[in-house]
Amino acid sequence: MTDPLAPRSLALAAAAASGLLLLAALGFQAAGYRPCELCLLQRWPHLAALLVGAVVLLAGYRPLWAGLGMVAAAVATGLALYHTGVELHWWAGPSACAGGVADLSTISAADLVSRIRGAQVVRCDEPAWVFLGLSMAAWNALISAGLTVLWGASLARGLSRR
Repeated sequence: MTDPLAPRSLALAAAAASGLLLLAALGFQAAGYRPCELCLLQRWPHLAALLVGAVVLLAGYRPLWAGLGMVAAAVATGLALYHTGVELHWWAGPSACAGGVADLSTISAADLVSRIRGAQVVRCDEPAWVFLGLSMAAWNALISAGLTVLWGASLARGLSRR
């Protein structure tokens, strides 16, 4: 029987949770919730954590892998906290999230009007979905922080068994 608190088990659980978060994000997208630029950016660290989990599954557990998974989860937490701050208007988000045009001096008025009419900007500062008072970004921040702790526990247990 496998020890559920073994470093490998903790790492695989954390990676699986990142995979579930990615599936949930894709499910929301399939249901018609269009992701903003920051939503898309937040998916990359979870993909990295999932890939680290695949390495643990296929090549075996190493504390290095747990450390990389922990870094990926911490980056996911940071990005989600940043996005939550943008949603709460604590700070401005990237210009791509507001439909900004980088340099107006290089574009004609007709091209600008055409871009504006054809743009499908999803604003980063307007939550598309809220549950129990928290946006998807806020939920991602909470869950990702928990995954950072889980990866950290995997790393600590892995180092203590050496």
